[in-house]
Parts: sequence; structure tokens; C-alpha cells
Amino acid sequence: MPTALQLAEGDPALVAAVQRSRKLLNRRALAAAAAGAVPVPGLDWMVDAALLTRLVPEINAEFGLTPAQLDQLTPNKREQIQKASALVGSTLIGRLITRDLVTRAAGKIGLRLTAAQAAKFVPLAGQAVSALMGYTTLRYLGEEHLKDCVRVARAAGLALPPPVRPGQSSPP
Repeated sequence: MPTALQLAEGDPALVAAVQRSRKLLNRRALAAAAAGAVPVPGLDWMVDAALLTRLVPEINAEFGLTPAQLDQLTPNKREQIQKASALVGSTLIGRLITRDLVTRAAGKIGLRLTAAQAAKFVPLAGQAVSALMGYTTLRYLGEEHLKDCVRVARAAGLALPPPVRPGQSSPP
């Protein structure tokens, strides 16, 4: 299974977008790990949902796939992106991201999340396992979404927006 970076190979704009998105993903995954280490049942699920609710739109923005960005495209280009998104099977591209939508997307890895909750009841070692599972879960979901974004951008021939600099709300 290729990574998002391997899927973007040959396109410098896609490679740069994947690298910027991975930096965001790494920071959020570390926050998920910290929440996973806290011995409060259910806290990590709430934190993971909140992190993904913010992360997915940020990744979409890197690829020009937010609802606002898509609204600025021609109807023909929007249709190409919708078709590409349907082929990829992504439900998180070009839509307003809600906790419910993120929770349904995370349902694929429900067993891991349940195991992380059970591990919390084992002192120290269980919390470490729960933190590790929180980190890997968020990394997995983020990487899968990155792959979807790259596939859609490639399939639709989408020109990526310029990168957003820190402290800037939208591209120049």
C-alpha cells in the first residue's frame, strides 16, 4: 500500500502539500497520545474526534478541497472533483466536517479504540499502550485521508492553492 508521499511522487505541489499536512498530522497525533495517557475513560475518544474535526479541514485546505475552495471552481471542475471523490470513496472531501462525520469515518478502527479504553485500566503500562494506540489511530486516519486527497487532486487535475503561512487565514 503506497503512502501519500509515494502517491504524490512526480508532482512538486502535491509533495509539498503532503509534507505540510504531515506536520499538522504529527502535532495532532502527539496531542492524541497525550489524551490517551490520561486515565479517564472516554476522554481520548472525545479528544480524537475534536482533533480530527479540526485536522481534516486543514488537510482539505492544503489540497484545495474545502467547500469554500470548491465553490470558487467552475461547475465542470467541481463535478470532476465530486466524481474523483466518489471513486476514491472519501466522505471527508469537500464537505463541512462534523464530529458525527468524523465518528463514522473512525468506525473503521473501532476495535483499536475499544482496546485502548480497556488498556487504561492497567496502571502505567496500560496508559502507555493507550497513548500509543491514540497516536497510531490518529496517524492512520490522517494518512488515509491524505491519500484520498492526493488521489482526488490527481484524478481531477486540480491545481493546488498556494500554501497558507502561519498566522494567515487564507492563501494570498
